[in-house]
Amino acid sequence: MSTEKHVIPRIAIQSIATGLIMMACFTLIWAMMGHFGLAGRDNNIEIIVFGLLAVLFIIRSIYFFGQAKKFPASMTEADKERGKKEGKWFGIIFGAEGLGIFIAINIVRNIGHDDLTIPVIALVVGLHFYPLAKVFKRKLDYYLATWSTLIAVLSIIFTLNHTLSPNDILAFTGIGLAIATSSYGIYMIYYGNQLLKKIGLDRIS
Repeated sequence: MSTEKHVIPRIAIQSIATGLIMMACFTLIWAMMGHFGLAGRDNNIEIIVFGLLAVLFIIRSIYFFGQAKKFPASMTEADKERGKKEGKWFGIIFGAEGLGIFIAINIVRNIGHDDLTIPVIALVVGLHFYPLAKVFKRKLDYYLATWSTLIAVLSIIFTLNHTLSPNDILAFTGIGLAIATSSYGIYMIYYGNQLLKKIGLDRIS
C-alpha cells in the first residue's frame, strides 16, 4: 500500500500565475470592447476599474512565479497522472473553443447577421467554462459559465429584437464578460494565497 505523502507541487502555483496573465489579457480585451461600445458616454470608469484589476493580476502573477521556487519541484504519481489528464482535456477544450468561435462567426456572417459576431463569441466563451468546471472540479466555473452564457444569450436576443443599439450591445457584452474574467482572476489570487499559507508563507506582501 502506498504511503506517499501529498505535497503541493511547484506546478500548482505556477499554473495559477499563468492563469492570472491570461485573465489580465482577457479582462482587458473585453473591457476595451465595452469601452468602445460606450463611445465616450461615460467617464472611462469601466476601463479604469478593469485596467487596475488587470495590473493587479500581472503583479500577483509575478509574485507567485517568484514564490514558486519555495514549492517542491517533485510531484507525486497521483499528481502527475492528474496533471496529464487535466492538461489533455484543457487542450481539447481550448481547441474546441477556438473551432467553435470560428464556426459561429462564419454562421452568423453567412446568414447576414454580422452584428451577432461579438455575442456569439461570448456565447462560445461562456459555454467552454462548463467542461472546464468538470475537468478541474471547480464550482466557480459553473457560475462563470452561467453568467457569461446568460450575457451572450441576452446580447443575441437584444440584437435580433433591436432592443439595444450595436454600441450598447458591445458595451453590454464587453463589460459582462470582463466581470466574468476579472472574477476568475480575483479567485485565482485568493487560491494562490491559500497555497502560500499552506506551506507557511502566510505573510503575503
